[in-house]
Amino acid sequence: MSKPGQVCPLRYHYGPAALAVAPERPAETLYVTGGLYGNRPALDAVEVLAAAEPGPVTLCFNGDFHWFDIDETAFVEINERVLRHDALLGNVEAELLSQGGEAGCGCAYPETVDASVVERSNQIHACLKSTAQRYPSMLAGLSKLPMYACYRVGGVRVGVVHGDAEALAGWRFDANALDDPANREWLASAFLGAGVEIFASSHTCLPVCRRFDLGGRFGWIINNGAAGMPNFTDTQFGVITRIGTTPSPHQRLYGGNLGQVHIDALALAFDTDRWEREFLACWPMGSPAYVSYFERIRRGPTHSLTDAAPSGW
Repeated sequence: MSKPGQVCPLRYHYGPAALAVAPERPAETLYVTGGLYGNRPALDAVEVLAAAEPGPVTLCFNGDFHWFDIDETAFVEINERVLRHDALLGNVEAELLSQGGEAGCGCAYPETVDASVVERSNQIHACLKSTAQRYPSMLAGLSKLPMYACYRVGGVRVGVVHGDAEALAGWRFDANALDDPANREWLASAFLGAGVEIFASSHTCLPVCRRFDLGGRFGWIINNGAAGMPNFTDTQFGVITRIGTTPSPHQRLYGGNLGQVHIDALALAFDTDRWEREFLACWPMGSPAYVSYFERIRRGPTHSLTDAAPSGW
């Protein structure tokens, strides 16, 4: 039986058909910023990138904008600033709203993830929930957020989710799942069922970008991994997704084009010294978040640009 942290609750499920009937929001340039994880310097950096764009930018925070921000001042600031823009529920926010603890952190970790990692995530979320419960009006605001959204960028329909096309905490937009030939039929049906050409997601915490030949047309999946943490070995920048009708004024890490629409992964360079100080003030050595994340914050995960996006597009 799945334990807290490995459960994907029924309330998380929506399916591609729900995206097919979702209203479209127009955007010239769309920034998809998943996995901010309570990192205020990273939020500052997103706003700086957006301000440098030549035209209007729609910011969509597609979940898990809270996580490490157990400090009340940080929690309030993150919540207020994010909710000025488009925002979706991630599992972190969804479980702040739950009355029970059967889902734990709501990550729905695969069985291959070590039990100690799952338990620490549950402990982190419990601390965050204790902070959040002091702000019922903010929880009321979070309760109004959707689990998915659709945008029209140029002539392309974009489905933005936290997890995958099926569920808020789904893992089928993870690199391993996307590269598994056994999932190809499901992927084709997800694009068709949702009526989108691009899926943008985050949940799995490691970035990936893939283009699929759907028989006469292409479908793209771009997962930004984490805006608020390093994503590649020996780096300290976050990653966000940019989808726009014009070329990015910022150098891209990788990406491509779908017709006239530009699909880019952008590096999010933030004040790492400040972030480390804020993190350690909440999560000192030996704490659950320190054990699980501090090495990644300092040196990045074992993941490369080539892992995220193969060359040759």
